[in-house]
Amino acid sequence: MKLIKTVFPCGGLSLEACLELPEVPGPLPGVVICHPHPLYGGNLDNNVVTAVSSALASAGIAGLRFNFRGVGRSQGSYGQGNGEMEDARAALKFLSGREETDPARIGLMGYSFGGMVALGVGGTEDLVKALAAVSPVVPPGPYKELSARPKYIICGEADSIIPAREILSWSGELEGPKKIEVIPGADHFWWGREDDLANRVAGFFKQYL
Repeated sequence: MKLIKTVFPCGGLSLEACLELPEVPGPLPGVVICHPHPLYGGNLDNNVVTAVSSALASAGIAGLRFNFRGVGRSQGSYGQGNGEMEDARAALKFLSGREETDPARIGLMGYSFGGMVALGVGGTEDLVKALAAVSPVVPPGPYKELSARPKYIICGEADSIIPAREILSWSGELEGPKKIEVIPGADHFWWGREDDLANRVAGFFKQYL
């Protein structure tokens, strides 16, 4: 696998990113990965984010993990969720424009706060062909814009931060193709369960990209 440290533009900001590529010829499918809440330590080196990126590369898929505005070396400051959605849109544009990737096979994934961001962006961006959310912060409504895209929602049965029942109640209203999983014994942080989680996510994108 090959890791490229890079930056990409988002409006007048420059955002820090890592692109992980498999050792296979391109053009490749690719997935943008959104990290947890910027104000609570979330960044591109999060355990779930890095595990998913590595699993994607092992599955022959490029993974772009990046820091939201105001995190690490990314410019700007916390954007109350709306700014982070703009960051995700910029990341999708950047990944789809890379020579290593196929712009017709781009996915979007987010974890926790990043899951809410991904769900908010995924239904309105034509680039997104498949969408995954891990232990997502429950959004305010059943995004009907998501109905046409394959969706994978996964959470832990022992999550005390965002209870599985809340995620199940919301995701049950989603229309269109979807897969929803609750993993017994897993908590919000997925400590010790990263590889299993990441392989499930990578398998979903392997199927739909």
